[in-house]
Amino acid sequence: MDRPAIAPRMEEDSLGTRLLPDNLAYGIQTARAVDNFSISGRTIADIEGFVPAIVTIKQAAARANLRTGGLEPAIAEAIEKAAAEYSAKIRRADFPVDIYHGGGGTAANMNVNEVLANRASEILTGRKGADPVHPNTHVNMGQSTNDVIPSAMKMTVGGQLAALRAEMNGLVDALLVKEKAFSNIVKLARTCLQDALPITLGQQFSGYSAAFERQIADIRMLEESCLALPLGATAVGTCFGASAEYRTAVFQELSGVTGKSYRAEHNLFDALQNADHWIHVSSALKATAVTLSKFSADLRLMSSGPRAGFAEIVLPAVQPGSSIMPGKVNPVMPEMMMQVAFRVIGNDATVTRAAEGELDLNVWESIILEAVSESIRLMRRAIPLFVQSCVAGIEVNVARCLTDASGSLALSTALASIYDYPTASAVAKHAAAHGLSIRDASVAHGLMNAEEADLLFGDTSAFTDPKRTEQLIARFREMRRS
Repeated sequence: MDRPAIAPRMEEDSLGTRLLPDNLAYGIQTARAVDNFSISGRTIADIEGFVPAIVTIKQAAARANLRTGGLEPAIAEAIEKAAAEYSAKIRRADFPVDIYHGGGGTAANMNVNEVLANRASEILTGRKGADPVHPNTHVNMGQSTNDVIPSAMKMTVGGQLAALRAEMNGLVDALLVKEKAFSNIVKLARTCLQDALPITLGQQFSGYSAAFERQIADIRMLEESCLALPLGATAVGTCFGASAEYRTAVFQELSGVTGKSYRAEHNLFDALQNADHWIHVSSALKATAVTLSKFSADLRLMSSGPRAGFAEIVLPAVQPGSSIMPGKVNPVMPEMMMQVAFRVIGNDATVTRAAEGELDLNVWESIILEAVSESIRLMRRAIPLFVQSCVAGIEVNVARCLTDASGSLALSTALASIYDYPTASAVAKHAAAHGLSIRDASVAHGLMNAEEADLLFGDTSAFTDPKRTEQLIARFREMRRS
């Protein structure tokens, strides 16, 4: 049996009228935006937390307008009930505005205004429509797109940054475990991809964990900065249409709904005109991505081989590495992580350009939010996989590490400290020319006997400890003087 046709409803905006199917939760302005901006296949509902943030602002505004006498109790309560329903469950189909839309986010703001107004009217009368609850008059009371959208952006990204920070904490925890496990494994350090002095693998991993700890601290500061909102600025920062009583009440209500200490921006004109806050956010994400990429690239180098490369470490084998070469295993998890980093770096270029804006409002906020959110989303998803399937399972080729460290010509640095640079250089050249270790070349040059050479070069781990190195060098200098 055929389903009964859904009766249309007539909606009106400043450009005219339009018939809409009555089952649509949104209204005429959202319908126009769908026609105008179907670009990416990603909508405002696909940005985690964004629509809920706008809904929360509308809920707090309804409460504030009730407190200050702007809204009748029945209308305020219906808006709040509608907002509570959508806070509990965001129906993606109700928010179809493409993230690539012009107007500084007007379509996104009106999408939420229309959905909540229609639902509030339905609660009061059983039917959708702008009577008795109007999307502009009632749901948007005391607000403008120009203060709602940047406020919602900061609320959204603040939550996303907290989630990213949690995943980064997991990465640091895994690195600290490895740092401890590798604390006594001596290996060769490399500078300019050439042999350098020995270090321990634990020392190398301590550098990685320290970098990520620093970036976690930066992200935590940015989370705090996301608590300052331009809400109440309305169109251009003059607060037109938003009374002082409302501006106080809306922040009280917003904090009550969210449990977070949101506050007004210090200068509302600055908050609307300038988007350098997002450059700071994106720069922190870029710094994290670059460090992840560098760490991943290091893992690829250190695990290269296994027979003709560095072969210092072994990464977990998670899938076959070649469709033609049996037995080949690739460092796929570091390579995945590096590709994520490349995308984050590209997003930072987008944010930098979009943050320029002009005059009294930055209208490029949609692409800023999409770029920042994508960067966070990709790293949030990639980091735990990287930890689980790569970092946590790293194993070490101890013998290879020690052999490379013991054979480094850079051990001649000890001779430079005991004798002088020209003497050490001569020994290093002799060792390189004859395929000798620095220990054997020192004996061949007559600088010391075999017993003394064993004392200086026998335990390569001494060169990884500043205190032991100082004591050893001091002892040989004293031997020279006596």
